Amino acid sequence: MVFFDVDGTLVPTSSSAFLAGFLGHRDELVEAEAAYASGDMSNQQVSAIDAAGWAGRSPQEIEAWLDDLPLIDGISETLAWCQANQLAPVLATLAWGPVGHYLTRRFGFLGYCGPELEVLDGKFTGYVARDFDEFDKRDTALAQARRLGLAPAQCVAIGDSRSDLPLFTSTRTSIAFNATQAAKAAATSTVTGDDLQLVLPALRNFRDLIHRR
Repeated sequence: MVFFDVDGTLVPTSSSAFLAGFLGHRDELVEAEAAYASGDMSNQQVSAIDAAGWAGRSPQEIEAWLDDLPLIDGISETLAWCQANQLAPVLATLAWGPVGHYLTRRFGFLGYCGPELEVLDGKFTGYVARDFDEFDKRDTALAQARRLGLAPAQCVAIGDSRSDLPLFTSTRTSIAFNATQAAKAAATSTVTGDDLQLVLPALRNFRDLIHRR
């Protein structure tokens, strides 16, 4: 199984900040996300700030905006390679559920895990329905692997920052992609570039290692 992060990995910046630009609270959110990255704020605190800006909006509005979400090149090709080589691609992210759902449907990921927003009568209420931090990300991702009979040694994590560190240290292979220094230090390999297909050599090494076992 291959776990892909979203923000900073598949999305060059932040899907939440992109959407907050439409919702009208981008500056406040960018400041909060920077505080999370530095360890000065929890993801629960950031999520509460962000969720408030979604109040009164509909999932349909969000879906329309996501069609313009900036994405790194090579996602479709990388997933096609994973599927051809019997590696199940899954999103493991702190991006909101609507983002995970959109990317799963658009590219064919096996599934996603992440925080969820409360919806009532077809509108977002401005509250968080499910909090989700970097440890929830690790635990939920590995639980999904276990449901398919896979151990952590049969999994790869691809990501770039603080939210990926627990998962990086729990899988056999971890790829820091366009990553922070902390993520690079925790990963088994580092890749930098503007196309996701650049991770394929590391994935081939993982595939070959698994097949030799």
